[in-house]
Amino acid sequence: MSVSVEPTSAEASAEEFAGATVEGTAEALRPHAEHAFAAELEALAAQDDRPRPARWRLSPWAVATYLLGGTLPDGTVITPKYVGPRRIVEVAVTTLATDRALLLLGVPGTAKTWVSEHLAAAVSGDSTLLVQGTAGTPEEAIRYGWNYAQLLAHGPSRDALVPSPVMRAMAEGMTARVEELTRIPADVQDTLITILSEKTLPIPELGQEVQAVRGFNLIATANDRDRGVNELSSALRRRFNTVVLPLPESADAEVDIVSRRVEQIGRSLDLPAVPDGIDEIRRVVTVFRELRDGVTADGRTKLKSPSGTLSTAEAISVVTNGLALAAHFGDGVLRAGDVAAGILGAVVRDPAADRVIWQEYLEAVVRERDGWKDFYRACREVSA
Repeated sequence: MSVSVEPTSAEASAEEFAGATVEGTAEALRPHAEHAFAAELEALAAQDDRPRPARWRLSPWAVATYLLGGTLPDGTVITPKYVGPRRIVEVAVTTLATDRALLLLGVPGTAKTWVSEHLAAAVSGDSTLLVQGTAGTPEEAIRYGWNYAQLLAHGPSRDALVPSPVMRAMAEGMTARVEELTRIPADVQDTLITILSEKTLPIPELGQEVQAVRGFNLIATANDRDRGVNELSSALRRRFNTVVLPLPESADAEVDIVSRRVEQIGRSLDLPAVPDGIDEIRRVVTVFRELRDGVTADGRTKLKSPSGTLSTAEAISVVTNGLALAAHFGDGVLRAGDVAAGILGAVVRDPAADRVIWQEYLEAVVRERDGWKDFYRACREVSA
């Protein structure tokens, strides 16, 4: 026996991209992707004449264009949401059009969550059907829970059942998201096996089940660094098509990513424009890449790598914080002194070992680099 899951009032009133609104969206510090980029999604939908899988808002081609950017026939510019190999995005989108779930795997800071959110927004028009994985994530977060007042008063019933985001996605043919899958306890992870293999979620208390309708799929993210914490079982891993998101291939690509994201964040915080600090962004990216790779950009000097990941996401955070310092305590122009403290905090995670590595890098590389004297002085000042 199957059971339908009634949509919430917010879900029942969901409209096309242009009309979808959420109370307070205009004032939201970080609007959901489907609201922040509603105009682009609407433009793509209007000009998308390619076949669409069941209940998809866009065709696979349009979803890829939304993520990678491009110019539509009417001149509408679609901004890139992901800067990286096109094939990776195409494989990810194609996976969602099949009956296999998608696992986005990569080191911290490779935009797994960002890509997951935008994929769900473009495919389903709703990126909020989300389970955030932690060590304390219970089974109910993936399956369903109960309204205990109703349960005690009337016993197990449909009215007492509280659907999870995954259950709602199954019933409505939407895309669900599970963030940090490897942080979830192994026995809770395996709750997904039946959902992904049988496309069914049993409710034994009611003698019923929820069957996934066409359009349902699931995107999970996991960090490479989390291996061994809660390793995925082979049975669960087989239910996913795994796509590895790499670190940016070149410094220019990483500078572009950092600049774009900082500009987006800065607009919501009324911070100075990114072009005013592009030189400092390039310095931050250079430092992170060299320490991350264990060698200078010219390949001449071997370096020790600190314990931190020094990811692109951390570079974005350092630059954003630097822009805030420049705006509120400087002249609005990003300078070396504005990013020095942020870099120190990102690099020196282990006060003993990492501090030595940072000091060696400053003296052996930064001090001798042409045009970096101000950066060297600023870093020495905050490192003292």
